[in-house]
Amino acid sequence: MITINIGPKQDPKRAIQKLKNKVIAEELFVELKRRKHYLKPSAKKKLKKEEAAKQRIKDRNKALRRAEQQYNETISR
Repeated sequence: MITINIGPKQDPKRAIQKLKNKVIAEELFVELKRRKHYLKPSAKKKLKKEEAAKQRIKDRNKALRRAEQQYNETISR
């Protein structure tokens, strides 16, 4: 359970922001979103494969940008 202690002179908006940060840090929203609807195991597997493919593309593009940047730095020297 998430608890937020508020002092007598503390701004309630600040307390709400602290609560929001804790919920995000504990990934509660992600869990609630995931549990909102039942997902068949085959659909979970498919979703996991799709996310992995997206991540591979992101990683490849990042590596290409890094290599291109290093190449441009060596040429400019």
